[in-house]
Amino acid sequence: MRTYAEAGRSWRDTIAAAQAGDRRALDELVEGWLPLVYNIVGRALNGHADVDDVVQETMLRAVDNLGSLRDPDSFRSWLVAIAMRQIRDRARRRTPAPSADPEPSGAADFAELTVLRLQLEGQRREVAEAVRWLDEEDRQLLSLWWLEVAGELTRRELAAAVGISRQHAAVRVQRMKERLETSRGIVRALDGACPDLRELTGRWDGRPDSVWRKRLARHIRGCGYCGDTRETVVPAERLLVGIALVPIPVGLTLSLALGGKTAAAATAVGTSVGWSAKVLGALTKPAVAMTAGATLVAGGAYVVTRPPDAPPPRAAAVTPTATAAPAAPPRPSAAPTPSPSPSATSTRKADLYGTVVDAVDRAPDPDARPAALPHRPETGITSTGGTHAVMNHRGDSVTFTGRGYVLVRWQISPQYRAGSLVMPTWTGLDGRLFHVASGGGRRMDDPVSSTDPSATGMGNATVGYAVPPPGTQQMWQNEYFYLDGAVTLTVNERGADYGLSVFPTTWDSVEKDIETGPPEGAKRYGLVRDTGEDDTPVPQYVTRSTPADPATVPQRSRV
Repeated sequence: MRTYAEAGRSWRDTIAAAQAGDRRALDELVEGWLPLVYNIVGRALNGHADVDDVVQETMLRAVDNLGSLRDPDSFRSWLVAIAMRQIRDRARRRTPAPSADPEPSGAADFAELTVLRLQLEGQRREVAEAVRWLDEEDRQLLSLWWLEVAGELTRRELAAAVGISRQHAAVRVQRMKERLETSRGIVRALDGACPDLRELTGRWDGRPDSVWRKRLARHIRGCGYCGDTRETVVPAERLLVGIALVPIPVGLTLSLALGGKTAAAATAVGTSVGWSAKVLGALTKPAVAMTAGATLVAGGAYVVTRPPDAPPPRAAAVTPTATAAPAAPPRPSAAPTPSPSPSATSTRKADLYGTVVDAVDRAPDPDARPAALPHRPETGITSTGGTHAVMNHRGDSVTFTGRGYVLVRWQISPQYRAGSLVMPTWTGLDGRLFHVASGGGRRMDDPVSSTDPSATGMGNATVGYAVPPPGTQQMWQNEYFYLDGAVTLTVNERGADYGLSVFPTTWDSVEKDIETGPPEGAKRYGLVRDTGEDDTPVPQYVTRSTPADPATVPQRSRV
């Protein structure tokens, strides 16, 4: 996974263009950095209901004051410092309460979101859940240290965001890590509590706080059973290396679009000023020199702010279609007959393209190394979703153009809504599109838990499963495609909850992914589907047409 620090392009030009009034550059800037801000705020507040408000206020202040940023190279530390100020301001404004934050409103806290959305196991899961036991100040520091270890921030940026020296930051981090390790021991002990611990926690309301942390830690230090570590405890910093950012949930997209209000409430209260209006006001200030009609990317959906009489956004943009009538999952059509591509000649090679559809297959042996991946020509892929688009709900789409490789990463969340999947579709294909490889270290139907044998990436026996339509190829965590032309990918979620992260990528990155296997901690090696010829499979659910409802594209592809 590439971190922000390792991203293969300079943000300097994007920032400078946004300061000069380039709307697209500002879109890209907000889209690119929103996940980092969400992870900092979400972990610092542990998923409290105020997360959305603090995130949107951070991004609003960043957009509003972008013109005052003198050195584009300091943008990241500047943005993180804004986020931390908003977190501290929120703590000061909050009415003191006799206990910790009020009971959650039924939504998962950030520790749970981290475990579920990144599907963490073992000691990585233990670290994520231990965060609940930290005090608010420690959580704020951990939100930065976690990203420092994961390669998203530097120690200099961490210290600057907290407002202390690097030497003082080192001391603070060390103390926080000690409390984190104590909290990990509590999580471990509660998983298999001894009779004395069960009796002790009988008076506990189940909400972690500092008083119970000290009380339980005292028991664990004196208990031969709870204090017995049955496996080597890996330091937290080693466990966190390379962990991805937690994807932005759909709920955050709605809050960013409406300033934390529902659509009905925002409509009913004529005097309220939502997020879109605030952003529009900020963008029209001279500091950013932006015109009305700005587009903001949030959680994979474009939030469009424009005057009421302005024309609608271009079809290529990612636009929510939440009001569309639900449709039944697409049904398999009859097998296609060979159909030459528009530029076909009488050669066999041209006739083959589009006649081979990726059919259902069995998972290979986990230890079977993949075949050699042919290296097709690359001139680069551009995406309307930028370098990393996250598409979380029905109607989100991204258009790819160019010649090169595309990664589609699956995030299925049956704990929110299980049932039948309505698959994403590829529409408006101009050129050729191949399904070349599968990776990510596992198929989505591989087991993901050492304690629950029913749990896979598709769900578990308790919450239910996400189920692809009959005849649909079982997806892997990462699916790779090669494009020579242009095509639009659309999420058609209407049943089970799923999201897609889509990236332009490279042959080198594909090869590295699929060559990572069990020796490196993956479930299995990847799978190469590319033969190097036109008989490489094309994706299912692909068409050259552009239907009004992309969910109607047949499962069997005929391109």
